[in-house]
Amino acid sequence: MSDSAIDNNLFLRMYRRMVMIRLFEEQVNDLYTRALMPGLAHLYIGEEAIAVGVCEALRSDDYITSTHRGHGHCLAKGAAIDRMFAELLGKEAGYCKGKGGSMHIADPDTGNLGANAIVAGSAGIATGAAFSSKRLGNGRVTVCFFGEGALGQGVVYEVMNMAALWKLPVIYVCENNMYNEYTHVSEAAAGDILERLVDRARNGDGPAFLMAKTYRFMGHHVGDISREYYRSKQEEQSWKSERDPIKVATDAILTQKIADQAALDQIQTEVRAEIDKAVQFAMAAPYPNVDKVEQDVYA
Repeated sequence: MSDSAIDNNLFLRMYRRMVMIRLFEEQVNDLYTRALMPGLAHLYIGEEAIAVGVCEALRSDDYITSTHRGHGHCLAKGAAIDRMFAELLGKEAGYCKGKGGSMHIADPDTGNLGANAIVAGSAGIATGAAFSSKRLGNGRVTVCFFGEGALGQGVVYEVMNMAALWKLPVIYVCENNMYNEYTHVSEAAAGDILERLVDRARNGDGPAFLMAKTYRFMGHHVGDISREYYRSKQEEQSWKSERDPIKVATDAILTQKIADQAALDQIQTEVRAEIDKAVQFAMAAPYPNVDKVEQDVYA
């Protein structure tokens, strides 16, 4: 197989994963609005390219830590969509037996050390994992995802300093979607690149920091519907029409003749069928027995 064919397959694999995250999140929003999902969820729509681009550069045994807006990270690292939906619906078949919900999904088998509802809460976990990898000499790299709101938390700077001093194999990825919940970043804080950073970390040259400028198309959470008091409809529409990562990827695939529109439509159809099947699985799955309410729960 030629290098160009490999690159084309890589591009289409990443496109498929981005589409999966988008359709997954749209289904999550639908489940919430139909009152079928308990609690809130923070949708990753508009930011899909970051998780997919970063995780594509990682090995299956590398680690990630995630955030309250973590579904995209989980799926990009290899989580199964049926178990993801089961967790969101509080079912025993979920990754945390239905007890973690949207903001606490973990999947150690794919290197996902967990989402975290605390702002910057996973920074110490990621750095600890990187410290462990260095001591064990297993060659694993850790990626710590966090939003720009975490830059106001002192723990981020403390662990970054430790990582730099000890040359730990960790990459801190800041997903700057411009809004700290309902506050614009200006009021709160003064692909190939990833492969190089991962190689650098794996080779013992220490940590790195990546700032990814992005935008969440939806509200802070699924209940944040009317957003005009903190950002305009024009701003939202501008990002959706000009910077939608799936549209950008589609245009690139078609322009470079990697695939035609029919092939991309087929991917959309296949992924949608996978999503529908996963939702049906989660809806039919049983809830945990009441006698297990105190199991796997820590305070």
